[in-house]
Amino acid sequence: MNLGREKERVILVGVAPGGGAVQEAEASLEELAKLVEAAGAICVSMVLQNREQIHAATYVGKGKLAEIRELLWETQATGIVCDDELSPVQIRNLERELETKVMDRTLVILDIFALRAFTKEGKLQVELAQLRYRAARLIGLGNSLSRLGGGIGTRGPGEKKLETDRRVIQERIGRLKAELKQVEKHREVTRAQRKRNNSYVAAIVGYTNAGKSTLLNRLTQADVREEDHVFVTLDPTTRVFTLPGGHHILLTDTVGFIQKLPHHLVEAFHSTLEEAKFADIILHVVDASNPQAEMHLRVVYETLKQLGIVNKPVITLFNKADRLEEKPFLVDPVAEKSLFISARSGEGLLELSKLLEDYVRRRNVYVEKCFSYEDMPRIQLLREKGELLSLEYRGEGVFVQGYIPPELRQFFE
Repeated sequence: MNLGREKERVILVGVAPGGGAVQEAEASLEELAKLVEAAGAICVSMVLQNREQIHAATYVGKGKLAEIRELLWETQATGIVCDDELSPVQIRNLERELETKVMDRTLVILDIFALRAFTKEGKLQVELAQLRYRAARLIGLGNSLSRLGGGIGTRGPGEKKLETDRRVIQERIGRLKAELKQVEKHREVTRAQRKRNNSYVAAIVGYTNAGKSTLLNRLTQADVREEDHVFVTLDPTTRVFTLPGGHHILLTDTVGFIQKLPHHLVEAFHSTLEEAKFADIILHVVDASNPQAEMHLRVVYETLKQLGIVNKPVITLFNKADRLEEKPFLVDPVAEKSLFISARSGEGLLELSKLLEDYVRRRNVYVEKCFSYEDMPRIQLLREKGELLSLEYRGEGVFVQGYIPPELRQFFE
């Protein structure tokens, strides 16, 4: 993270296409500033251009290029970061015109992931995403891939591959995909085990820095790393949450989504993000204190659709309510239920627990039966796999009321 090295000073450059959506483009640049900061650099200036469409050759027009060139000299910036994914031609032309290091939003996000990947799976996924990004840019980049000066875009598992050719990169991509396939098989085994155990699974999804890890920690004492930064958690974490009625539900924290999420990352992290696909219910966490909350809602659903995750019951949790003086008017038309909560203070979490219990019960089957004393093992099975509401010892046997998973109905008939 630039240890022993002066921090990079960068200028952020964005385009509001169609001459509109300026407010959204400004918010995107502000978010890019946070990404750049997380990658270890400093934003010294921002440039936003309104134009009908992104310039095919240089991203921005000639007038803005002259303005950026002047800013580079005034601010002593070491490079620029564009708010969209650049083509090899755009990178080459910008470097020639500005004589400075040129990066894009995708490269910054990949760099943050390289910094935050700690597990073997996370490192494999990041390297795969980096190599796919670089493979698409081998043609036409010339010497730019040989930069080894340090800073954003030159670290992480992919660093040693910067000077290799397309053939070597494709071979490495093939090996990485094979290794990740083995990881995916392990995930499938785990999911099959959960199904055999009749485990109810809720996937926690949301925009990056919405408070997903804080929620998991609060409900399950998971001790997952949580910070007020983007992409702190990369690896999915699953923990058991015990509901008030005694049911157990598995909560799985997933990597946060973001606007303009690079497709390289979606492809590389597919097995990780797929955890939500096999969940019984989605807990959608939204930072209610963020002015861009509605846009975050849209981005999350677009990403879920991209992953093929549709027609799942959703509970939307408008988080960070403790930061609000008054609750804003926020509506999620996709969600079956919405709650204002604070994962930090605990506000609304009891109501969330009751909602989850209601979903589990809705899936289960109500049982009211008198068992003989020889059938006590079946009552124990109900305790372990379902919810025992009442138990009464009678002369003819034990009368019980409770809920069981539908898969176990045959054992109680």
